[in-house]
Amino acid sequence: MRRRDFLAATAASALPLACRKKPEFPFTGELVGPDLALGHRFRGQGIPVPERFEPVSVLIVGGGVAGLSAAWRLAGGGLEDFQVLELEPEPGGTSRSGRNHVSAFPWAAHYLPVPDRGNRAVLRLLKECGVLEGFDAKGDPLFAEEATVRAPEERLFAYGQWWEGLYLRAGASAEDERQYHAFFQEVDRWAAFTDAKGRPAFSIPRSRCSNAPEARALDSFSFAAWLDGHGLTSPRLRWLLDYACRDDYGSHLDTTSAWAGLFYFAARKQGPGEDSRPLLTWPEGNGFLVNHLRKASGDRLRCGMMATSIRPEQNGLRVAAWDATRQRPVGWLAKRVIFAGPQHVARHTIEGLGTARPALNRIHNAPWLVANLTLRARPRETTFPLAWDNVLRNSEALGYVVATHQSLRDHGPTVWTWYRPFAGPDCEAERARMLAMDWPACARLVMDDLRPVHPDLEGLVTRLDVMRWGHAMVRPSPGLLWDSGFLTLARPFGAVHFAHTELSGISLFEEAQDHGLRAAEEVLAALGRSGATWR
Repeated sequence: MRRRDFLAATAASALPLACRKKPEFPFTGELVGPDLALGHRFRGQGIPVPERFEPVSVLIVGGGVAGLSAAWRLAGGGLEDFQVLELEPEPGGTSRSGRNHVSAFPWAAHYLPVPDRGNRAVLRLLKECGVLEGFDAKGDPLFAEEATVRAPEERLFAYGQWWEGLYLRAGASAEDERQYHAFFQEVDRWAAFTDAKGRPAFSIPRSRCSNAPEARALDSFSFAAWLDGHGLTSPRLRWLLDYACRDDYGSHLDTTSAWAGLFYFAARKQGPGEDSRPLLTWPEGNGFLVNHLRKASGDRLRCGMMATSIRPEQNGLRVAAWDATRQRPVGWLAKRVIFAGPQHVARHTIEGLGTARPALNRIHNAPWLVANLTLRARPRETTFPLAWDNVLRNSEALGYVVATHQSLRDHGPTVWTWYRPFAGPDCEAERARMLAMDWPACARLVMDDLRPVHPDLEGLVTRLDVMRWGHAMVRPSPGLLWDSGFLTLARPFGAVHFAHTELSGISLFEEAQDHGLRAAEEVLAALGRSGATWR
C-alpha cells in the first residue's frame, strides 16, 4: 500500500471515533419512579370496566405510610379481609428506600425525631421494630444506640470551609446573637404553652395540638411576617429558618404559615429551655419503618395497581382499578374504603368528591428532586469532617445525608442522598420545570451544586440515580392549617375514609401514621370491631 493510501485509510477509520461525543460524566445512572405516565394514563379517557368485582370488607387505596399504617391497625384489630392497592412497584411513598452493593439508602424521608412518652403509636411501632429498649426512671423512652444519629450529626459549608452545626456563628455580630436567642426564647414560650385542657400548642402528631385561639391565630399570616413583627431581621437567623421551611415543607418563609414555622421547632423540643429531641435514622432512612409496616399486609399488598374509580353502590363501594402488571382492569366491591392517596388523586377517583369538597383545591404540593450518588471513596476533607447531614449555605438544595454514617464506615465506598426542593411560589410551574428535566439535566444540577465544595467528587462517583417527586410534600401555606373547610377533609365521605399526611398540612411520617390509624379505627368501629385506640 502506498503511503498516501495508508494515511487516507487510517484517517477514515478514525473519523467515527473523532466525531463521537464525549460523555458529559464519567458515571452512569437513570431516572427512577414514580410512574408518571401510569398515574395520568386514564385522565379524560374511557376507563376499561372490570368483568367482575371481588368482594372485600376493606380496600385500602395507597401503600404509603398512611395506607400501610391503616393495614397494620386493621390486622392488629383482628380484621384480615382487606386488600392494599399501591400504584408503584414498591410501597412506602416518600419513605421508600433502595439498596445497592454499597449500602441501603433512602429515596426521601430519612429520619424520625425521638417520640415523647405520649406518642403511643410511634412507640408501639418502634418497640415492634426492636428499636425501643425501655424507659428511664422519669418514664422517657430509651432507644437502641445504633438507631440514634451518631456524631458528627451536621455541618454547614460557608466561607470556603465546613463548620459544625447549621447555625453559622463564625463572623456573627452581637445583634445576630441577640436575635438568635430572642427567637428561641419565643420558641420556648410556645413549647411551654398549654390550653385549658392541658394540650400543648405544638406536638407531634398534630392531632395532639391545642386549637386555642391564640395558637390558631399564628396560621393567619406567613412566617416571614411573624419574624418582621418581632423585629427578627438577622440574615443568619433568617437563613436557618428558611432552610427549616424548605427542609420540611418545600417552601420559603413568605409562603409558610407562621404556625408551621414555629411547629418545626417547638414540637421537637424536649421542654422549654431544653434541646430538640435526638433523631433516629437508619441507612435506608424511614424505609426501615416501611419494611416493618408492610409485613402486616403480607400478600394482601397489591403493587402496580391504580384505582380508577370509586362509586357508591347499594351494598357498598364499587372500586375499579387498572392492573399495570397484567394490563387489565380489575374490581372490588368493598364495604369500606380507606383512601390513603393524595387529595388531588381522590377528587379524580371518588365520584362526587370534588364538587362536595371545594377545599380540596386549597392543597398545593411542592415538587422535590432526590439523587443517590454511589461513591467508590470519600472526597478529600480539610476542615470539619464528613457528618450525617451536610448542608451548603449558598445553595437552593438542602445538601446530602450519608447512608453509611450509622454503620461506622468512615472510609471507602458510600452512598450520598442529595435533596433539592423546588420551592418557588407556584407549585404547578415548579413541577413542570422539574419534570421537564431529563437525566443529564438532573445530574448536571447535582454536580454543579456539589462540585464547588468537593472538587474531586466527579472522579469518585460511580453512579447517580434520580427520583423526581412531583407531589412530594404538602405546603402549609398561610391560612390553610386551621381553615374550617380544610379540616373537614379528614372526615369520611359516605363509606370512604381518608388517611394521608396532606390532611395535617404537614408532611411527616408521624402525621401519615396518625391518619392511617384514625381511618382504620373509624372502619373497625363501622364494622362493629371497636376496641382500645392505638393513638
